[in-house]
Amino acid sequence: MSPLGNDSRFTAVLFLSFGGPERTVDVLPFLENVTRGRGVPRGRLDEVAEHYYHFGGASPINGLNRDMIVALRTGLAERGRDDLPVYFGNRNWDPYVEDVLVQIYRDGHRRILVFATSAWGGYSGCTQYHEDIARAVADLAQREPGSVDDPVLLRKLPQYWAEEAFLDAETDAVRRAVADLPDPDGEFRLVFTAHSIPTRADQAIGGGLYSRQVAQASAAVARRLTRAGAEAGTDYDQVWQSRSGPPEVAWLEPDIADHLRVLAESGVEQVVVAPIGFVSDHLEVVWDLDNELADLATDLGLAYVRADTVGTDPRFTDLVAAIVDRYADGYGDLDAPGCGDNGAGCRSGCCGPS
Repeated sequence: MSPLGNDSRFTAVLFLSFGGPERTVDVLPFLENVTRGRGVPRGRLDEVAEHYYHFGGASPINGLNRDMIVALRTGLAERGRDDLPVYFGNRNWDPYVEDVLVQIYRDGHRRILVFATSAWGGYSGCTQYHEDIARAVADLAQREPGSVDDPVLLRKLPQYWAEEAFLDAETDAVRRAVADLPDPDGEFRLVFTAHSIPTRADQAIGGGLYSRQVAQASAAVARRLTRAGAEAGTDYDQVWQSRSGPPEVAWLEPDIADHLRVLAESGVEQVVVAPIGFVSDHLEVVWDLDNELADLATDLGLAYVRADTVGTDPRFTDLVAAIVDRYADGYGDLDAPGCGDNGAGCRSGCCGPS
């Protein structure tokens, strides 16, 4: 039956992520995939590759995604959706989304919900996942000619940075981190961080949509936190990390390392860093924060604790199951930011050019 026919129910879920290498031999080919067409010199790739080699040539992201998928299947079963199989696909490494969609099609599914492992709007956080979907659908038409007459419908699920469960999980991650400080009852500075992007790219999509969303989510978590019974909503900073590219290109600032230096100079003694921009422990978390930034904090004499990412919290995977359940029968808010079909972009136009 055509996906546009009377049966509006979805029959499968595609868990779509960035991807990462799992063997040393795959590191440089993976980095070449990520940077293709961007003119990144080989020397820079070799430098970044060393970060992966530090962890035995494997990024933690694929394993963490598989763990989340196991939890998602459990959450779907608890909602009576155990007949919804969950497939795993990536943009930049095996299992590639194009190959996975072919398998989904051969398994008989024509209406597929797509959950992307980015909570945010903007190009990298949302639009690029729509592009992944569009590319996979086009590839399917070449590899499975019958899909032209018997097409698929891939519906990307909406952004979830403002969902209560996401914000609550982040809030409790910060609370646990505070408890791990040398002096949890003493003064500390809370610093939220997310992946930086070029300022021009941020302004080009929704007039700074991504940076606004990160700022709003950070403020929402800060409002949930209390310190000595008082609101801590103003006692935090929101910064950026993991910038790359030529120095003459402006990126979102302040950089987290520069900010830590400023805090140390101002007399701050304890810092909690919350990687609110990351769903799970990407390499940018375990290397940039747990290694480079932790070393810098030691050099600066700062007590430093990094909060967990939300992917380890059962409420987060339960949230994913709840969003899938919300859309599984063909309903849900189709104009919600991030939601769109077959890679055509957000129905709301939220991630369109300014």
